[in-house]
Parts: sequence; C-alpha cells; structure tokens
Amino acid sequence: MHSSLFTPLELGGIPLRNRIALPPLTRCRSAQPGNIPNDMMRNYYVQRASAGFMVTEGTQIEPRGQGYAWTPGIHSAEQIAGWQNITQAVRAQGGTLFCQLWHVGRVSHRALQPQQQLPIAPSVLPATNVRVFIETGPGEGELVVPSEPRALETEEIPQLVELYRQAAVNAKQAGFDGIELHAANGYLINQFISVHTNDRTDQYGGSLTNRLRFLKEVVAAVSTVFDSGRIGVRFSPLFSTTEEDRVYLGLVEPDPAETYLTAAKMLDEMNIGYLSIAEADWDNSPELPESFRIALRKTFTSVIMVAGRYDQAKAQYVLAQGWADLVGFGRTFIANPDLPERLQRAVALNSVELSSLYGGTAKGYTDYPTIDD
Repeated sequence: MHSSLFTPLELGGIPLRNRIALPPLTRCRSAQPGNIPNDMMRNYYVQRASAGFMVTEGTQIEPRGQGYAWTPGIHSAEQIAGWQNITQAVRAQGGTLFCQLWHVGRVSHRALQPQQQLPIAPSVLPATNVRVFIETGPGEGELVVPSEPRALETEEIPQLVELYRQAAVNAKQAGFDGIELHAANGYLINQFISVHTNDRTDQYGGSLTNRLRFLKEVVAAVSTVFDSGRIGVRFSPLFSTTEEDRVYLGLVEPDPAETYLTAAKMLDEMNIGYLSIAEADWDNSPELPESFRIALRKTFTSVIMVAGRYDQAKAQYVLAQGWADLVGFGRTFIANPDLPERLQRAVALNSVELSSLYGGTAKGYTDYPTIDD
C-alpha cells in the first residue's frame, strides 16, 4: 500500500501526481549582471520535476526587493525570458512550478539598492539578528548587517501593490503555473503584519486588520492576473519567544495563533489556492503546536503545505491527521533530485553539502547523484 505522500492532489485545477513538494529554497545561482535565471537553474528545476509541486526560490519583484547577491528577479525582460526557458523545460517533464514573488523590505543593504538608497519598510525599525549578503567582487561576497530602512509614505504603498501585480503579469508571461506570495521570514509583507516591525499610524498600522491590509491588497491585485486558486501565501508562524529563536528571520507575535488564524480566515475568504507554512527548522527549534495545526485546518479550507525538517515518517503523520495536504522537503530535496522515487522505493538518501548551498557553480547544485548513477 502506497504512503499518502504518493496519492494525487488537485491545486487550482492542476493535477499534482504526489504530495511531495520542492519548497522555495534560496540558492543564489542567477547569471550576472542582471540577476537572470540561467541554464544551470533550468537543470536544477528539471532534475526535481518529479515533485508533485515546486515553488521557485524567492524571486524579487523589483530591484529594491533584493536582500542577497545573485538571487533572481522577475522584473526585467531578460529575467522573464530566463524563467520561460525554465518553465518550458519543467512542463516538458510533467512538472508544476509556481514563482515565489519576493520583496525583502528592510532586510537589505544600500549596496544592493538602486543608487545605494536606503531599503524601504513599513517603519524605521532596523532588522536585527540577521545578515544580508552583498557582492564584493565577481563571484565573491560577504555577510553584512542590514542598512537602516526608511519608512514608506502612505501614497507609495499602492505603487508597491502595483509592482506585485506587474510581477504576477511577468510570471504569467514567463509560463509559471501560478505564484506564491512570500509573507514569511521577516520580509516585506511580514513586516507589515508584525507588531515588531510596523508602528504606522495610517490605515496600514495599528490594528491587526490594518496590519493585514497590505497583504489583502496584494492578494486582490495578483488575483486579477492569476485565478485565485493558482495563488499561494507563505507564512512562518513562530510560537517561541526566546531570543535564540528570534535569530531566525521569523517574527514572534504576542499572540501568533490570533495573527495567523485571522490571516488564514481572510485568505480563505479570498479563495486562494493554498497556504504554505514555513516551520522553524534550526536545531532544537520549537514544534508548531498541535492546537494551531488543528485550528488552521478548520479555518483554511483549501490546500495547506508545510515544510521544515520533515522526514518521511513525520510527513506521513501530518498528512494522515489531515493537518496538511502537501509536504515540502528542503535540504533533503537539494541533495536528492529524485527524492519522490527514493522515498517510494525506500532507497538511502544523499547528505546535503552545506558549503555549496548559496552561490557557486554546478557543484553542490546539479551534481548530486540519482539512484541510477
């Protein structure tokens, strides 16, 4: 009898052949200059196209949205063409690929910004306990403290919403099956949602309803481009308040259940296709409370995807409980391009090479062996 990982699923009218997902994973391999998706990236996604569902690495919607050197964009003609090369190859393998639309907001540095301007954010609150990666020379870079951001003027916010809509248009032109909005890990949308990063006094700050307004407007805008069933939103709800856990890019709300269940209800009413929950994934990180999993399942009626240090046993358990419908395998999928077949045949897994996760060549990117090698 097959594991429930191998039962099909439908998402936004797309049949998915299994419930094993490649979640968004930053790899910093785009071509320079221009942050253009390239043939090496095409090979990477094609190798993993046996996943039921794949989401690209975070893909910045505009130049100001970049927080790390060499990450790809979806705002120039060259980037769109590069992604089109990838989506066509993935589709030829029967794969499904969504583009994760990303804006880092304050988690950036002047060196990454146009004309070395200050990064933008809801409020003038600098990012702490996090580093960004800047280029110091061809193929070389260093981790640095983010620059202090400037606060967005109220009239600038609709312009940002429009940039998300245009990025969705670009993603559709590039041939993606759908899009995922990155609202997790302390980046721009998360910065609007969190009380720790939003001290605005206009309609985008204060109450939870106001803090969710930016996300609501972005979802409404991109839903004019893609059917709402082809849109996902990624959250990273954290339930631990220790300083160690804050090092992770997520933001710990005073009442995380209230924040994210309210957000999930709003998105359920907007009929989006899925919620992606990025769980804490560092050593000894806190588990997502079972009470939250149950409440989320009752609140959100479409597909729920989870990711964060899942092995096959844990994945099968959350699927059997009905708490999730898709399970993302991050570093495991990096090291095992044929992961679905390995899991189904109970074949030993390759170990991930940590030194090659970010930037570099095909080594540690597209050279991991498959079962047949």
